[in-house]
Amino acid sequence: MLGTRLLHSVSYAGLWGQHSLPVDDFVDHAAALGFGGVMLMAKRPHVSPLDYDPAQRLALRQRLERHRLTDLVIAGYTNLTADLEHAEIPHREFQVSYIVELAKLTRDLGGTRLRVFTGYEHASAAYGSQWKLIVETLREAAGRAGDLGVTLGVQNHHDVAVGWQQFADLLRAVDHPHCRAMFDAWAPALHGEPDLATPARHLAPDTIHTTVADYQRRPRYRYNAALVNYEPATPLIQAVPMGEGFIDYRAFLGGLAAGGSPATVAYEMCSPLREGGARRTLDAYATRFLEYMQELQ
Repeated sequence: MLGTRLLHSVSYAGLWGQHSLPVDDFVDHAAALGFGGVMLMAKRPHVSPLDYDPAQRLALRQRLERHRLTDLVIAGYTNLTADLEHAEIPHREFQVSYIVELAKLTRDLGGTRLRVFTGYEHASAAYGSQWKLIVETLREAAGRAGDLGVTLGVQNHHDVAVGWQQFADLLRAVDHPHCRAMFDAWAPALHGEPDLATPARHLAPDTIHTTVADYQRRPRYRYNAALVNYEPATPLIQAVPMGEGFIDYRAFLGGLAAGGSPATVAYEMCSPLREGGARRTLDAYATRFLEYMQELQ
């Protein structure tokens, strides 16, 4: 089912207090666990383009090739609507410049795919103008990345176009061969989509990669002293091993495959885990992902 299994380095970055590994150790570890590729976090403490000169990029590429981890995705962290309250600051140029630097990093490491985000909805501008900004920025960035042999993959993560129908509309509006989808299941699942196979089949022709993790809902409440009672609050989403959560990955991944997607599948641990952040827990979750994917065959 679908393509190579990748491990996202954010899982071992220590951002939520979990055990962390330097990038070289992470690459070695991903290979030892049995992954066929990696998704590398393109910011500190991992592979920031500020910190990797040509010699370091070559050394990392050789390490990836030595482990046969040549199926590579670079994970960028963009917000194309940032700081709209200060219109005199050329943030579009900042974002495009950052994407170009990430595309160079991707190329230098032997990859061809770069993950980007859209933008968080901003109170300082109308939705339509934010949509236009994102479309135009992605189109320009895709052209510049394409010149470097790199394709952008938009992940359905930020507010704008996070709904799967609008996500499809966005890709259609950008209309560039080097701007494709890195479509994930968790957003439509949280939105209450009843059948994840439907959006997966719809987006499959554009989807070149997907990132997975599984979650359970934890109800939350706030005490109202005047009523001597509790009021419901937005549930917390708790990361759990693959197959123990509410996201129907059999339907989602099956829909991508049925729609002809060649997507690779990366596993990420990008929030606190139910069993904590010890190295053995991270390894157990990562190994369970590989087992789960095998069970879906």
